Amino acid sequence: MYMNIKNMDIMNYLLKNRFINQRILAESTGYSLGGINQSLKVLFKNGYVDENMSLTEKAFFEFRLKSPKNAIILAAGYGMRMIPINLETPKGLLKVRGERLIERTIKQLHEVGITDIYIVVGYLKEKYEYLIDKYGVNLIVNSDYAFKNNLHSLKQVLKYLSNSYIIPCDIWCRDNPYRSHELYSWYMVSNLLDIESIIRVNRKMELVPSTRKLTGNKMIGISYLEEAQAAIVRQRVQELCISPRNDKLFWEEALFSHDKTTVMAKIVLSKDVVEINTYEQLRNFDRDSDQLQHQALKIISQVLDVKIGEITNISVLKKGMTNRSFLFNCKNERYIMCIPGEGTERLIDRRREANTYKAIATEKISDNIIYIDPRAGYKITKFFENARTCNPFNWHDVARCMKKLREFHERKIYVEHEFNLFKQIEFYELLRGDISSIYDDYEETKTNVLSLKSYIDAHITEKVLAHIDAVPDNFLFIQNDTEVRLIDWEYAGMQDPHVDIAMFAVYSLYDKAQVDHLIETYFIEGCTHENRVTEGCSDETRIKIYCYIAACGFLWSNWCEYKRLLGIEMGEYSLRQYRFAKEYYRIVRNELLRVEE
Repeated sequence: MYMNIKNMDIMNYLLKNRFINQRILAESTGYSLGGINQSLKVLFKNGYVDENMSLTEKAFFEFRLKSPKNAIILAAGYGMRMIPINLETPKGLLKVRGERLIERTIKQLHEVGITDIYIVVGYLKEKYEYLIDKYGVNLIVNSDYAFKNNLHSLKQVLKYLSNSYIIPCDIWCRDNPYRSHELYSWYMVSNLLDIESIIRVNRKMELVPSTRKLTGNKMIGISYLEEAQAAIVRQRVQELCISPRNDKLFWEEALFSHDKTTVMAKIVLSKDVVEINTYEQLRNFDRDSDQLQHQALKIISQVLDVKIGEITNISVLKKGMTNRSFLFNCKNERYIMCIPGEGTERLIDRRREANTYKAIATEKISDNIIYIDPRAGYKITKFFENARTCNPFNWHDVARCMKKLREFHERKIYVEHEFNLFKQIEFYELLRGDISSIYDDYEETKTNVLSLKSYIDAHITEKVLAHIDAVPDNFLFIQNDTEVRLIDWEYAGMQDPHVDIAMFAVYSLYDKAQVDHLIETYFIEGCTHENRVTEGCSDETRIKIYCYIAACGFLWSNWCEYKRLLGIEMGEYSLRQYRFAKEYYRIVRNELLRVEE
């Protein structure tokens, strides 16, 4: 027999409630009286209820077959939209109205007899460890959490996915949405509409893709999958995870087949199920939460002389490799708060950073600094409206950036600290302690890169204040593209200015032809060599820049290895940096042989 959702909802009701009459059943389930009468006839005819409208053994068998076995909670992600709170607390462990979100979920599952619980963790995974002893849960680690979305989190637990609840960690449910019994698969959505939603509910209570014309229902994320649908999702997840282009997908994509989901919709009222996904949502839902009093917000309050409640519209900016930043409004202005990232207290001397900003304060080249803490590294800057970053594959953009960079270098600004490239390599290497490099040929590569130092030293003509991190993402086009600014000076120090060219190249992941074009662009007005200006770039300088590319690649490769030990994977960037070290060592050797000939 085909069991429609109405028939199964009636069976779910009769499991917990004695049948009195059709009218009460209609009022309790929300179906029409006519629909109730029709369904009861079908259920009786097929042996699921008896003459008294009580469930039969056949019905109980159906419940035993399809009811929940376990729950999967997805808690691996950064929760970046919760910045600044997420820097110390993963969003699953946020206290909302005095109770941690994930603990509330676990307790609700326990209330209905579900104790077999798998939590997929990643970011700050150690924070969840106590749950093993307190609730007997199982922690499953998603090591790819930094660069892949929760589709890959679900992949980690596919072998457990059968008659399972799938639950996001950032959901607060007023009433318990879980049951000891289920008869069909569903996905929970809100009665609210959301332009960001990828699904909507049609008249048949099916979930179909939303379109521009039809705004979707707000996605809650809680789902129940009985075995038939679980098998489909298991296969879909495996298929989707094969291609890297799907790395950023949410697991819900696995629900779709032929433009509709294989599960039914379960609609709840927005007041009953609340997503706590941003600082603002937490503040609106629980103004008394201690976690609203983050140090970053206290600093903003003091610097701008406002109450914390006047800091509004907090939103995360792109997660940088070194820092975490968020945008906020205050006094009708927009600002950026920059917070040091994981492990940066060992990587960056914040006093040097503050001194650099002091040295360039009148140059109109950097971000507009409102506040900088030379100890902790907190930084507040004015937000550049309608700014955009440099596109490294737009050579008009690149030309403007290189012109700005060269003009700055020619200012020959002095600071008391130096960025010593080879000492930094040694320093990053030491941060690993006794842990060996992940690269098998690391020692050979290191020897080769260090051998380039003698050539570099022999061809440095001067040292000036260099940015060191002069990468495309740090060049901003502002004022309707009329002005170029260079932001984020935490690595800056005295150095050969040509290091900045190399840094731009390795971050852009340029091939050699693109590297050569970049060099030509920087030296479009000629190159000073041995006190004379030559057209373009001299061979000696170009080879020196190749040396820097090898050294910079090796430097950032070591930086990535240290970050990896902190649980932060850098993806393709890490591998490509190591490749730069090896490839450009070979290029330098070949170029020197060519010049000698």
